[in-house]
Amino acid sequence: MTFVQVIDYETTRFDEMNALIDRYAEQTSGKRTVTHTMIGKDRDSQTHYVDLVEFPSYEEAMKNSQLPETDRMFQEMVALCEGMPKFMNLDVVRDEYLNKLVVNRMFEECILKGDFAVLDECLAMNYKDHDIMESEGQSDGRDGMRQTITMWRDAFDFSFDQTRQIAEGDCVTTLWNWKGTQKGEFMGVAPTGKEVTMSGCTTFRLENGSIAEGWWYYDAPSLMRQMGMMPE
Repeated sequence: MTFVQVIDYETTRFDEMNALIDRYAEQTSGKRTVTHTMIGKDRDSQTHYVDLVEFPSYEEAMKNSQLPETDRMFQEMVALCEGMPKFMNLDVVRDEYLNKLVVNRMFEECILKGDFAVLDECLAMNYKDHDIMESEGQSDGRDGMRQTITMWRDAFDFSFDQTRQIAEGDCVTTLWNWKGTQKGEFMGVAPTGKEVTMSGCTTFRLENGSIAEGWWYYDAPSLMRQMGMMPE
């Protein structure tokens, strides 16, 4: 579960604080477990700042806190503050932006580039798939989805053009246009070298940072007509 530490402090020496953060980032390069940081300045109080520091998990945050550079940085930070900074520790229970990142990795790195290590990182082990061209359960689980992606990649050189993406709650819906050139057998059709296109959308439901369920809707009849599998 993603973990965020919130650091609330007052300082009249923010330029020095900024330089301290830069030095810390340089000194801990390759060692720190921080995935994202953000600093906000209070519009109503020119000396009031809030840092948001994101980690993959609470456990990774604890590893980061044990670095000797982290302890030194904290001591120097306190010296630049007016009073002791306040800390808040948060387990992230909802984050649509992170959900989009997971979904886009699935499309761009796994489906398009064939990096199946990414599939294991993005897809839950008990993933449930719903595809209008497949029998129920055919692409369930990591192995099922790996086989389906391999089937499409073996049959086509293809690209996805994502036209719009909407995240709400635990779901991310992506509208896309797909274009492929048939290079291998697909559903009994021998390679034709034809370029074919279709449009569709995919909705992924995420759970604890992983894709737990997916629904694929696309213009299968148009694809089949272009491939000569059914009459115009």
